[in-house]
Amino acid sequence: MLFGAGVATAALAEGSGPQKPAKPQPHTFTLGPNQFLLDGKPLQMISGELHYPRIPREAWRARLKMAKAMGLNTVGTYVFWNVHEPQPGKYDFSGNHDVAAFVKMAQEEGLWVVLRPSPYVCAEWEFGGYPYWLQNVPGLKVRSQEPQYVAAYTRYLEAVGKQLAPLQVSHGGPILMVQVENEYGSYGSDKEYLALNKKLFESAGFDGLLYTCDPVKDVAAGHLPGLLPAVNGTDKPSQIRQLVHANHNGQGPYYVAEWYPAWFDWWGTRHHTVPASQYTPGLDSVLRAGMSINMYMFHGGSTRDFMNGANYKGDTSNYEPQVSSYDYDAPLDEAGNATPKFMAFRGVIEKYLPAGTKLPAVPAAKPSTVLPVMKFTSTANLLDRLPAAVANAKPLTFEALKQAYGFVLYRTTVAGGGTKTLKISDVRDYAVVLVNGKRVGTLDRRLRQDNLKLTLPAGQVQLDILVENMGRINFGEYLLQNTKGITKSATLDGAELTGWRMYGLPFDSAPALTKPSVPVITASSGPVLRSTSFTVATPTDTYLDMRAWGKGVVWVNGHNLGRYWAIGPQQTLYVPAEWLKKGANTVTVLELIKPQQNTLATLAHPILSELRP
Repeated sequence: MLFGAGVATAALAEGSGPQKPAKPQPHTFTLGPNQFLLDGKPLQMISGELHYPRIPREAWRARLKMAKAMGLNTVGTYVFWNVHEPQPGKYDFSGNHDVAAFVKMAQEEGLWVVLRPSPYVCAEWEFGGYPYWLQNVPGLKVRSQEPQYVAAYTRYLEAVGKQLAPLQVSHGGPILMVQVENEYGSYGSDKEYLALNKKLFESAGFDGLLYTCDPVKDVAAGHLPGLLPAVNGTDKPSQIRQLVHANHNGQGPYYVAEWYPAWFDWWGTRHHTVPASQYTPGLDSVLRAGMSINMYMFHGGSTRDFMNGANYKGDTSNYEPQVSSYDYDAPLDEAGNATPKFMAFRGVIEKYLPAGTKLPAVPAAKPSTVLPVMKFTSTANLLDRLPAAVANAKPLTFEALKQAYGFVLYRTTVAGGGTKTLKISDVRDYAVVLVNGKRVGTLDRRLRQDNLKLTLPAGQVQLDILVENMGRINFGEYLLQNTKGITKSATLDGAELTGWRMYGLPFDSAPALTKPSVPVITASSGPVLRSTSFTVATPTDTYLDMRAWGKGVVWVNGHNLGRYWAIGPQQTLYVPAEWLKKGANTVTVLELIKPQQNTLATLAHPILSELRP
């Protein structure tokens, strides 16, 4: 067994009462000249990445069992700052955010853990894992020695240490190694900053093996002398040896911290898939060389609760918000089922298992089903359900309103009559524009749209601009330019608009439509909320078919399933069986641009590769 006598068990001796679980025994995990050493004996880590917030907690164990069945002996996960400290000093390690429970469960399933506790994670995650409120501190600069950043980061890391430091291998837990920063060489080269990170980790109780990881071209900039430099994005043993030797006193061991079996998707571009046959030779070469590897991702899951990130590389590039599915064309699909890539990788890994080791049988695929078409019974115009307003002469950003995610409605009154040009500098990231409650157009940051011609009726006109945060930038130099909403100004025929009222719509919990209502809905109506109930005989995976809808968000039984958008490539939303109930269930949709849509179908399979104009 992987954990030997140290694994916690709950076995019952025949005819006896319950036995106390064996107390986990501490181990040593050290660096040898060529291999990692567990209690002085070589250990080749064959690891796969999966992220606890992207998987329903009720399904964690099933996914970990799948990791064992593919032949993994280790799993890796980031720790997400914005998940655990959503507001300053308010920590959340409960429910789907209980990272310690996830780590303990991995140990119960006989898996080691490589921990990647931020401060920055990238991960196609909102703001790269940073909490939005860091932007409200004047002068704060992430990924630097700036004192305000260091103070906030220190407090957070201490909270993480209380949860996870006791679970290091030297304390009887499964955590073998802990990563310091994340691909820092792609961002900067401040060795004093990296040394400060190391010190903060140690002060937070992480007293075991620390390491850095960087892409091939950035290893020299991102490693910290004295720590093992892991290499990302290569499966060439000679290149791995050269980079590690050059930055680690001519010695190993050798660890590919991120080996990519495919890639992620963003709205309006093709779904990324790569055949397993393009990757099995590289996996074979790394394992044959005795090197350790972590595949990113083994299982992607779904990015829910407005937590998708975005890429942006400056004025010569487009803003690229990522989709809700994090399927990643990984060995496990979004629902946690084995793919052909899983079976191909399992076949490679089997060749390098210790003598006499036999892999568990591959669990059968989870069933999925089609439910009867749903017709919505409750409807509300979003503009009829606004909270109290915040008034200001100029528009305020999400951050100034102390709102992390979701939507903000900006409202002012303008003089009507004729055709005028509305210009917003800058809209971040998607805006629905309404005149007297009727939708007249949209603005999309992806397409660099910032102006719209409005035909205004005579008299005083109510102008509404509903702005959606489509995801803060998660990679690169623009991390510090991540405010949302109307971030500068709005003008009408060149005259700046003032006298704004702003309505925060964070949707941090599912909206409730308690009474059936039948407002008059037309194609030009504003955004609507629709809700209904549906019955399930046996909770089973299903996929909401959003192809008839436009753009919005869906909740099932209070769970935010993510965003949908007709442009694709993702056209379905995965509904885990674990979040359905036998009997009555509820579904609520916020629809921005097709308010007349009133039925919802399901499928027994996802559609992740359908683009539309």
